[in-house]
Amino acid sequence: MSNVDRRASREVWREGLGVAIATSAYGISFGALAVASGLDVWQTCVLSLVMFTGGSQFAFIGVFGAGGIAALPSAIASAVLLGVRNVAYGMRMSAIIGDGFWRRTAAAQITIDESTAVAVSQRTPELGRLGFWITGLGVFIGWNLTTLAGALLGDVLGDPKAWGLDAAAAAAFLALLWPRLKQRQAVVVGVAAAVVAAALTPVLMPGLPVLVAAVVAIVVGWFNWLGRDEHPAARSAPVEGVQAT
Repeated sequence: MSNVDRRASREVWREGLGVAIATSAYGISFGALAVASGLDVWQTCVLSLVMFTGGSQFAFIGVFGAGGIAALPSAIASAVLLGVRNVAYGMRMSAIIGDGFWRRTAAAQITIDESTAVAVSQRTPELGRLGFWITGLGVFIGWNLTTLAGALLGDVLGDPKAWGLDAAAAAAFLALLWPRLKQRQAVVVGVAAAVVAAALTPVLMPGLPVLVAAVVAIVVGWFNWLGRDEHPAARSAPVEGVQAT
């Protein structure tokens, strides 16, 4: 392995572990909120192990905590609706992960926002694959450990909302999104999706506003309405060593 390859691999390790540590930290809020919503410690831990997608988990306990057993069908539906995005991630990651039944089975469990984001941001498929596994496994291990810690500390902490733990997930997602808002197109996609989700939240069941907002983001991003002419000078600049005609 060349020095360049080793340096690139180290950068991927740092990025993946950094994302894993940051994401795992707010697993404490999930554990505490889940216990406060009526789940016991073991139910909370099993939910994290099996479901393992933060948005769906927070949606589940949010609806369940508000309505109890009677709201269980709605809680499950909300979690499923939010988990649909992972299907799209899986299709995107298929080429990076490679073939093999057991490899794909293991990858399916850790195909989440963070592992996908780190993987697709790499320069080569090999680095993308490395970033995917480092981030996915790191988040899986860290998230489940902090979920257990949050669940055990739930009674000690009291009301999680008093500590601001109910906002921890939203803050973490915003932290992941913020560095990507460097171009007008990305800003428009984020603002449009946020406005649509906020406007539909009072009138639709939990989970649906996020999916509708995702459709809006896909449409705006697909057509790239504001991104075509952001850097016209860069495209028209002559290549070094070649005279422009």
